[in-house]
Amino acid sequence: MTITTTSRPSSTHESPAPPVARRLPKSISYHSDCLTDDYFWLREKSDPNVSAYLEAENAYADAVLAGTASLRESLYTEILSHVQQTDTTVPYRKGDYLYYSRTEESKQYPIHCRKRAIAEGTEEVVLDLNEIGKDEKFISLGSYQVSGDGVLLAYSTDVTGFRQYTLRVKNMVTGELLPESVEKTVSAAWAADGRTLFYTVEDHTKRPYRLYRHTLGAPVSEDVLIYEETDQMFGLSVERSRSRAYLFLTSESHTTTEVRFLPADSPAAEWIVAAPRIHEQEYYLDHRGSHFFIRTNDNGRNFRLVTAPVSEPDRANWKERVEHRNDVMLEGVELFERHMVVVERTKGLPQFRVIDLRPYNPLPEPRKIDFPEPAYAASPDMNAEWETTTFRHSYQSLVTPRSTFDYDMERNVSTLLKQTEVPGGFDRANYRSERSYAVAPDGTEVPISIVFRADFTRDGAAPLFLKGYGSYGYPYPVTFSASNLPLLDRGVVLAYAHIRGGGEMGKAWHDSGRMLNKRNTFTDFIACAEHLIVKKYAAPDKLVISGGSAGGLLMGSVVNMRPDLFRAVISYVPFVDVINTMMDADLPLTVGEYEEWGNPNQLSEYAYMKSYDPYGNLERRDYPAMLIRTSFNDSQVMYWEPAKYVARLRTLKTDFNPLLFKTNMAAGHGGASGRYDAYRDTAFDYAFLLQQVGLAG
Repeated sequence: MTITTTSRPSSTHESPAPPVARRLPKSISYHSDCLTDDYFWLREKSDPNVSAYLEAENAYADAVLAGTASLRESLYTEILSHVQQTDTTVPYRKGDYLYYSRTEESKQYPIHCRKRAIAEGTEEVVLDLNEIGKDEKFISLGSYQVSGDGVLLAYSTDVTGFRQYTLRVKNMVTGELLPESVEKTVSAAWAADGRTLFYTVEDHTKRPYRLYRHTLGAPVSEDVLIYEETDQMFGLSVERSRSRAYLFLTSESHTTTEVRFLPADSPAAEWIVAAPRIHEQEYYLDHRGSHFFIRTNDNGRNFRLVTAPVSEPDRANWKERVEHRNDVMLEGVELFERHMVVVERTKGLPQFRVIDLRPYNPLPEPRKIDFPEPAYAASPDMNAEWETTTFRHSYQSLVTPRSTFDYDMERNVSTLLKQTEVPGGFDRANYRSERSYAVAPDGTEVPISIVFRADFTRDGAAPLFLKGYGSYGYPYPVTFSASNLPLLDRGVVLAYAHIRGGGEMGKAWHDSGRMLNKRNTFTDFIACAEHLIVKKYAAPDKLVISGGSAGGLLMGSVVNMRPDLFRAVISYVPFVDVINTMMDADLPLTVGEYEEWGNPNQLSEYAYMKSYDPYGNLERRDYPAMLIRTSFNDSQVMYWEPAKYVARLRTLKTDFNPLLFKTNMAAGHGGASGRYDAYRDTAFDYAFLLQQVGLAG
């Protein structure tokens, strides 16, 4: 089946003329394959010509969309009208305190607080990001680790967007900020004494490669190096078990793990390897009583659960507790003193099973927590307490706002604690969600989640906004967003393609969309787009698509494969210069990504990656309208990838459709850090979308 959109010359020629990036040809040879890159110079971040070019593109984009200023303001106002600007999260208990965060109208960032877990406890402001970041254009919170006695907080912040965090320690009782300061930290965990802090730091490629031990009051320069991961495919993370008895250091690649453990009350003791790493086998540790609970894919891609004595955790002593199943992905296990919650995914949807672990088991059969809608998202929430019979989880869908529940694991009763309030006249009865299935070229059924107004008529006349990702085994979340309401209320249908490369259908779904199977991701997405047109969810000439990061690779690839199919594209921090990036081992993420995309130093993998590389496969022809966003301080996908892509595309496109490029000069991979700034950006993007589908008037 091939579907082509109707011919669509731009209604107005672009004015003023777009910026033209200078060409400085650079010859590059890979495997005797000689390539010429005219825009390699854009990698020079300190070159004033680079920032001048990016600012010129920003000005051009603003000029082209100047006529939508009133629409953008309306969209921004509508988004805000559906946001409870002053709000509080549901408090969770940890020790003697209840912890929560809250927002205040007109303030960009959350305020993190706590109060004593007694009636009428007085609020203590722990961290006010508005105050910490008052002189910054960007701020992001990383680690947030409370010591066991509730006195100290280890937290980290990034003020550039480069995801390079500085670790600090605060006395929450006195409010004193201690002198400790450690750069480039990634994860942190307290020992039981409340004075020993373990943390990981990253190398020049942003790979967390070292674990240090710090004692409060001692100079950071004297911190003890505990472990260094020398394999560039692996990164480190440290955490403490919910039982509070053990610390775990996980060394992890995309396909392999190895875990070390340490009794939390013996911080100076030697870390012990639970089981030596085996290539392409993953396992993850948790603790209860005399045993470790181990989630592993040693004999099946979708994982099983085993236990082993703490004294002898090697593989020879693993005893199966939950078997591997080909049709169910075991995503995680939440352990408590008397129960465990098994987090699974089947038919693309999450589910929870609650199992009583007591020797004399008053609840012999596992209990399943049921969810009512055809497409939804559910995940464990903050469960900080060990000795509890309550499991907290969140639930939401495309039409149901985020809801926080406490599930009583003894009584099999769920209690709704809070559903996010959506002001501005929102009524979920006005919207509908569905699940549909497209058929890929090889016969695979690909799920699609769809949402629209209840009064929507499926007659093939509606604009449709289709999103996708399809990488790293990450299931595309089916979540509620108040920002979607202005589109839905204008008659736009929203859809989410659960394509291969993601994790919706388990590890096999990921495997069939990575490495030398990556093209399945792109053909799946095209099949979803065509399916939605055939089923009359969308008008053939009003299909807009979007993806970010690896989803930006998806955008670049499908547009090269089928430029005739899409009316417009919105692409965020897109990974579009695949060959040049993956051949540069000094860039962040590159080496570890060999297990996702392939290693281009191998000729066969190089040739396959080159076949879909968006930058290298641009051609002289018509392309859809495009809005591409990036950030100058992005550490995951460097700004120069989309900058080069846009510069080259301008020289090749033969249409009059707008090509707009926006760079946030003070942010990183996630875009603007302040919520109001993010809403402004969304309004800009939606104005572009509505203009392209004829709804800007």
